[in-house]
Amino acid sequence: MKPHDIAVVGAGPSGLAVALMLARQGRRVVVHERFDAPRPVGAGFLLQPTGLHVLDQLGLTGEVEALGQPVTRLFGRAAPTYRTVLDVRYADLKRSRAALGVHRAALFEVLYRACLAAGVGFETGFDAVGADDGRLTDARGRTTPRFDLVIDAAGARSPIAEALEGPRRPLSFGALWTTVPWADGAGFDEGALEQVYRRADTMIGVLPSGRRPGSDQRLATVFWSLKGGDHEAWRAAGLEAWKDRVRGFWPETAPLLAPITEPDDLTLARYAHRTLKRPFGDRLAVIGDAAHSTSPQLGQGVNMGLLDAYALARALAATDDMTVALPAYAAARRWHVRLYQALSWGFTPFYQADGRLLPWVRDHLLGRAARMPFAPRLLAVTVSGLLLDPR
Repeated sequence: MKPHDIAVVGAGPSGLAVALMLARQGRRVVVHERFDAPRPVGAGFLLQPTGLHVLDQLGLTGEVEALGQPVTRLFGRAAPTYRTVLDVRYADLKRSRAALGVHRAALFEVLYRACLAAGVGFETGFDAVGADDGRLTDARGRTTPRFDLVIDAAGARSPIAEALEGPRRPLSFGALWTTVPWADGAGFDEGALEQVYRRADTMIGVLPSGRRPGSDQRLATVFWSLKGGDHEAWRAAGLEAWKDRVRGFWPETAPLLAPITEPDDLTLARYAHRTLKRPFGDRLAVIGDAAHSTSPQLGQGVNMGLLDAYALARALAATDDMTVALPAYAAARRWHVRLYQALSWGFTPFYQADGRLLPWVRDHLLGRAARMPFAPRLLAVTVSGLLLDPR
C-alpha cells in the first residue's frame, strides 16, 4: 500500500521535520496537535552537528543559524575548588563544526513556516491518545478517518508509544529551567555551555540560546538539578531562598536570576528512560522522544528526533511498501539509538544522583582521563552524536 495520507502526532521538532520531508515527497500530511494552536514547548537546546546535518538536507540551516548562537565548547567545573573537570571542544572533531544554541521558538518558527509552504495541514485541539489501524483517537473520544500511516512524534509521554511496550522508567532527578535575557558583562562565555557541579546532587547550567523570532534580545537558558519529589518543598522554601543558594554556589549567576520573580517562572522537567525495541507497528511509526526517552546529559534529544525523521522519510522514499520501509527505518536507527541511550543511562549517575563515589570518580579520574592525547577527539565525537556516525 502506498502511504499517501499520513497523520503526524505532535508539532515538535521531530513531527514538523518529518511532516515537511514527506510533504515535499508529494504526500498529504496532517499534523495533529493537542494545543489550540501549534506552539513550541520547552527550554533552549543544543543542535549538534547531527541535527544540523538534517537541517542542511532541508535547506533550513541558514534560517536557524540566524536565530541561534554558535557553541564551540562545553565545560564543567566542580565546586568548591571550581577546577575544570569537563572540557569538550568542537574544534577537536575531524571536521570541525560548532553546535548551535537555539531557543525552541526559533526552530519551531522556521520548521512551521516551511511546513505551511509545503502544504502540510494542521488539526489543533486534538490530544491523541490512541492509534489503531491508521485511525487516531483523542482524549474526548473523537476518531479520525483512516490514514495510510500514523507517525507518533508526541514526545516522551506519548500514550501511543506506551501502548506498544509499556511505561517509561522514571528517573529521580529532573531539572528546573527557565529562559532569561543574556547577561552581558557577567563573565559568561557566549560560545559555551557552562556547568558547575557540587557532587552529583547539585548542578547548574547556562546555555546561550540565541533569540526568539522577531526579537533582538539574546537569551540564556538556565538549568538547575532537582528531584521531582522535591519540587513542592522547593516551592514552599521560597524563591529567594533558592536564589541565595544559587548565588552562593555560583555568584556570577546573579544577573541571570534577577528576571526570575515567581516560582512559576521556572518549569520542572521530569525525565524517564525507555527505548522501544520495535518503533513501528501496523500503519504506525514512532520517532523522537516517543521512541527513545532518557536524561538530557548528552544533549541528544532533539538531534536524535531529527535523525529519526530523516531516516523514516528516506525509507519511505526508497519504497512504498510499508512492510519494507518501516523495518528499514528501525534498522537504520537501531544501533545509533541504542548506543546513545546506553551512554546517557551510564553517564547520568555521574551528574545527577545521590552519593559521593561517582562524582569523585568524575572529578578525579574521568577529569584526568579527559586530558589524555586520544580523549579530546573522542569526547567531541561523543557529544556531537557522531559515534556510529548516523549521517
